[in-house]
This record gives sequence, structure tokens and C-alpha cells, in this order.
Amino acid sequence: MNSSGIIQLIVYVGVLLALVKPFGWFMAEVLDGRWPRRKSWIGFPERLCYRISGIDSTHEMNWKEYAFAMILFNAVGFVAVYFILRLQHFLPLNPEGFANATPDLAFNTAVSFVSNTNWQSYGGETTLSYLSQMAALTVQNFLSAATGVAVLAALIRGLVRRKTEGLGNFWVDVTRSTLYVLLPVSLFLAIALVSQGVVQTFEPYVKATTLEGAEQTLAVGPVASQIAIKQLGTNGGGFFNVNSAHPFENPTPLSNFLEMLSILLLPAALCYTFGRMVGDVRQGWAILAAMVVIFVPLLVACSVAEQSGNPRLSSLHVDQWASPTQSGGNMEGKEVRFGAINSTIWASATTAASNGSVNAMHDSFTPLGGLVPMWLMQLGEIVFGGIGSGLYGMLVYAIIAVFIAGLMVGRTPEYLGKKIQAFEMKMAALVILITPMIVLLGTALAVVGPGLEYIAGDPAEVKSNLNNPGSHGFSEILYALSSAGNNNGSAFAGLTANEPFYNILLGIAMLIGRFWIIIPVLAIAGSLVQKQSTPAGAGTLPTHSPLFVVLLVGTVVLVGALTYVPALALGPIVEHLQMVGVR
Repeated sequence: MNSSGIIQLIVYVGVLLALVKPFGWFMAEVLDGRWPRRKSWIGFPERLCYRISGIDSTHEMNWKEYAFAMILFNAVGFVAVYFILRLQHFLPLNPEGFANATPDLAFNTAVSFVSNTNWQSYGGETTLSYLSQMAALTVQNFLSAATGVAVLAALIRGLVRRKTEGLGNFWVDVTRSTLYVLLPVSLFLAIALVSQGVVQTFEPYVKATTLEGAEQTLAVGPVASQIAIKQLGTNGGGFFNVNSAHPFENPTPLSNFLEMLSILLLPAALCYTFGRMVGDVRQGWAILAAMVVIFVPLLVACSVAEQSGNPRLSSLHVDQWASPTQSGGNMEGKEVRFGAINSTIWASATTAASNGSVNAMHDSFTPLGGLVPMWLMQLGEIVFGGIGSGLYGMLVYAIIAVFIAGLMVGRTPEYLGKKIQAFEMKMAALVILITPMIVLLGTALAVVGPGLEYIAGDPAEVKSNLNNPGSHGFSEILYALSSAGNNNGSAFAGLTANEPFYNILLGIAMLIGRFWIIIPVLAIAGSLVQKQSTPAGAGTLPTHSPLFVVLLVGTVVLVGALTYVPALALGPIVEHLQMVGVR
């Protein structure tokens, strides 16, 4: 990696970490109810929401009530998105007259945006009206992100509170997260993006004449407002089919940096929020340190792989004394204006977070360069992860880590003064096993079912929509299921997914990957909140120490490695060996 690339990585990570404390402090104030003050005029919209909807903001919910409210809220959102897409041809703000979405595409898209996945089986500028983009997708970008923050808040209260059942109020947590965090920060980011040239208009598409004299249609629309929350809410997706590689969505180096930064900003800051809410900021820094220790080496690995490029295209074949790297790195599928480093930072950040937006085609990465974002998703979207969901996933791993440490010394494990017993471990086991089950079984179904002949190299009997045979075709399917099951939303491309089989399969994977994880997490919170805190003793493992960070990182990496390495060996690892000429 050259010096320019190293500087860019350092600046990105440095600015991100510098913003963790101020944003984390503010979110802790909001979730703990200290901001705004109860009588403040700033809180009027919040109080109005409760009054209109008939919500008792003082009511404390147990974990089952909290889970029911969460499921009901998201079920209503699913129905709303589905019918907007199915009826968009008859609804206003459709200047291009786009037809209604098909039932399977509407199902897949509704699940995708409700589950904070934002997998897109369609081209936005050729499929969806302005109303669908705003009222269906952008609204869900806010609400699905707020759902993740609310569940995290409930889990933190389960760790902090003692001998009670109340985990807070779901409606209050969602409302406060949306009004005081997501809306204002998105507004500022949208204004900044508009200043850089990101489009924001309700005008019809523009007709332009090319230098050759041909007519070209330029898609425009309310883009900046959607891009801001798609990044900050770790939603991903995009107004345009090529996402943030499109110059109307990401026109300048500054807009590119702001969007990359916003992908990880709130998930990272929530670590400090966690420390503040549990009364020991060292706990939050320890969790953040574990995330950074995993993320930075993988980011560097991806960057080195892409800057090295394909050895078969290197100058080594011309001059035996030359560097064995491809001149300029692997630029296939990347925007020249961003280069390899900004593409790999984005790819690593978007898959470390549960974001899924892209500014380059991951399908065109080198095999090892593409393995990094794939494995970051397969770790469970907990290395930063989605806003709220990444941290509660990492806290589940922290519970597992202290349980392992307890087994080593023959002592009942504790985390933040709460004893970790059989029920918590059963729920934690569900959290870490459900997603791999979805990903691996779904991949097997796709390979053995419609894709078997083509992957086997027999194009005469193609049954799938794969555009590549062999190990790369397998990687495309594995990536798609990893993305859907872990609620990421990015794609390897090369897999044409807008057909009933994949729309339904990936939709089911997204549903299970989101809500079958949240329920066990809330069950853990409901169990912990009823327990008395145990004072730390001589045998208590400090969970803010470097030793615990190492133990937590080891737990995450080992689970990810043991689960997915056999599948990765069939895809990107085999493809890399083929690329370098190993037989």
C-alpha cells in the first residue's frame, strides 16, 4: 500500500474515533430522558406525538410487551410499504408513470426496508416513483433505524436495572431516537450533500442531448434526503441503481468522505452511549476497541488486495525485476474519481456496518478483496454493525465471552454485575446460530436448486440467473445470502435476483435475520432486568480490560471462522488460488 493510501485510512479512522464521544454523549442524554428537559419547547413535537397516538409515555413495558410493540410497529410498516409499491402507478408523484411493482418484488422490498437491510432487487430510477422512494423507503429508513436503537436501549436497561421488569417504553424510544437523533443529523447531512451537488428535486427526469446527437434521459429526484438517512441509519440502498457510484448521489471527494464517515458514525458512537448509560464509560471504550481491532486489519487487507490487483496483469510478466503488483491496482468496477482506496474503505465500512450502500462493484474486487466485505457480514454485523443492532449483537458476544471465561476458572460468569446463567446462554446461542443457519441453508438451496447446472459448468441447462460459473458464481450466491441474512443489503452483483425464487428466498432470510435475532435479545434483557446486581469480587473478570478485549475479539473471530471458512474455501479462496495459478 502506498503512502497516500495509508494517510487516507488513518484520516478516516481518526476522524471517526474523534466524533465518537460527542455523538455518543448526546445519544445517551436522549435515551436516558435527560434531553430535552420535560418542559422544554423542543420536546413539544414529542409530546404531541404521544397525545395524538394515545401513548402513555410513562408506562414501563416488560420484555414481552416491548417485543409485541416492536413487531406490531414493523408489521404496519411492512404493509404500508407493500401497498405503496403495489399501487404506485395510481398514486401521485410519479412523473415517469412507472408501473406497479410485482407481488414478489413488493414483498422483497417491503421486508428489506422494514428489516433495515435495504437489499434492492430493482433499479430505483427505472422502477420506483418519487412517492415510493420517499413515503415507503425513506420513511422506513428512519423507522427501522430507530427500532434498532430502541432494542439496544432495552438491553442496556436490562443490564443496569435491578429486581424489576420494566425495560422502558418502545414507543418512547422510537420517537425520541427519530426526533432528536436521526432527523436533525440527517437534515444537516442532506444540506451538506446538496451543497456538493447531490440532487434534490421533484421535477421530472431531464432530457439531454449527447455530443453524438443522441437523446439521453437523466434521472433526478429527491435524492439527498434519502441518501442522508440511508447512511446515518445504516440502511444502505440508494436512489439510483449504481448507488453512491452515481455522480448525482455522490459527486465529489468531500461528499464521498461525508457519506463514508456517516456509515459508521452512529454505530461507533453508541459504544460511548452504552458506557454512559451503564455508568462506566470504560465498558463502552472496551467494546469499541474490540470493534476497531477487528475492523482495521480487515480494512487494510482489503485495501492491499485491491491496490495489488491481479498478478496476471502485473508488470512482472514484462520485467522480472518489476513490482509484482498491477499498475494502478485493480480498478475494474471502481470510479476513477475515487480510486481503489476510497472504494475499499467504503466496501469495508458498509459491510462492517449493516449498511450495504456501495460506491464500487464488489463483484469486480479481487477474490481476497471481496472476501473481506463478505466475512465482515458473516461475523454477524457486529463490528460496528447496524445502528443499535450492531452493538446489541456485540453485547451478546460479550455475554458469551464472559461465560467462556467463567468456564475456564470454574466460576459463575458475570457481566456488569449480572450473573449469566442457562437462560441467557440459550438465548445467546440462538442469536449466533440463527443467522449462519439461514445463510448456509439458503446458499445450499440456491446452489442445489436452480443454480446447480450452471455452477457445475454446464451452460446448456441454465436454470439460474447467475452470470458467472464456478467458484465466482458460488461466491455471488453466498454473498447474497450473507447480505440478506445479516441485514446488510450490499450485493456482489452478477446475480440477477429480481425473480420470484430469489425475491422470496432473500425476503425470508431478511425477516428471520432481523426479528428472530431481536426476540432473543429482548428475552435476555427481560431476564437480566429481574436480577440483583452482584458486587465485583476477586474472581470477577474485569470487562473493561485489554484482556477482555482480546477474549471478546477471539470469541467473535473464532465463531465466524469456524462457521464460514468451509463455505469461503469453496468460493473466494478457491478463486484466489486459481487467479495466482495454483493447481
